[in-house]
Amino acid sequence: MKVICDRGALVEALNLAGAAVVARTPKPVLTCIKLTADEGTLTLDSTDLEVAIHLSINQVEVQEPGEALIPADKLTSIVRESVDPTLTIETDAEAAHVRGADSHFKIFGYPVAEYPPVGAAEGDADYEIPAGDLVDLINKTLFATARENSRYAINGVLVERDGKKLTMVATDGRRLAMAKGSVGSGSGDSQSVIIPTKALNLLARLLDDPGETVKVKITENQAQFATELATLTTNLVEGNFPPYKDVIPKDQDRKATFATDVLASGVRRAALLTNEESKGVKLTFSGEQLTLTSRAPEMGEAEVVVPVDSFNGDDIEIGFNPQFVTDVLKVVDADQVTIEMKATNKPGVLKVGGDFLYVVMPISLS
Repeated sequence: MKVICDRGALVEALNLAGAAVVARTPKPVLTCIKLTADEGTLTLDSTDLEVAIHLSINQVEVQEPGEALIPADKLTSIVRESVDPTLTIETDAEAAHVRGADSHFKIFGYPVAEYPPVGAAEGDADYEIPAGDLVDLINKTLFATARENSRYAINGVLVERDGKKLTMVATDGRRLAMAKGSVGSGSGDSQSVIIPTKALNLLARLLDDPGETVKVKITENQAQFATELATLTTNLVEGNFPPYKDVIPKDQDRKATFATDVLASGVRRAALLTNEESKGVKLTFSGEQLTLTSRAPEMGEAEVVVPVDSFNGDDIEIGFNPQFVTDVLKVVDADQVTIEMKATNKPGVLKVGGDFLYVVMPISLS
């Protein structure tokens, strides 16, 4: 194999493919990236046996087709630190030579035959969706997934398709985010699968062109997301997702509407005087204003007043973890948000239009 690569394009591809590489493993081949040069394209394959990335770049000149299996960390470091606009990668048996204008690196690799299969998308897609729409749904749910929870089913995002309607749901047991979208075309029966958090993080990074089309194919135990130049394949999370519809309140009788940036600023400021022992912020709704207060022993107290665009219902006091509120306001792309409540000890619901809602459990401030 011998290829001349645009260094910038190669750095970007290695960073993306490297995210699926195992840092420590008894299988040395899993610390590698497989390079395949053929017909004007260089393809990078990587996998940790849970997630696999198949990524192609066209900013190359292929002088000799071939394959190589090279340790990802060494190759990425060499390419990143180079100052040349192009680099030549040439293989000699299982060794790879990376040459620049004033440099030559020889990296010892492994037999390509030992690498597990990582392939491009095969067969017809179950449905298609614009990349920008899919990334938006991911961003609006992924932040609410559980971290290192023994209930594996909530360590991912539930993806439900019913015809051309797509719903994504995430929860960590204390909050729940649900976003709805639509797909361009859909075939077959309704689907409900749980996609791992890591896979969706990688997918959001891969989809850097909002206008490109993503083809999605679901099998019994895997999901595959493919664009023209990239394919991500992931194992599905086993288990049953919680019955999320049962925890979405339906009888809220207090409703407040805010300018998103105004509410976000108020919550961030009130949270400045909180700590792990006293991490709640009290929200007092009264008339046309919201008063946010916090108190932490040996630190002090905070009071922030923000205007309410509209408020319906009786006055109410309710406490929330401010991090849970600021997390959702970071992903909201609307100028206004609505918070619906029922009682001090009942969940609050933040809504944006009819396609996004966020349920957050209250905390006691007594």
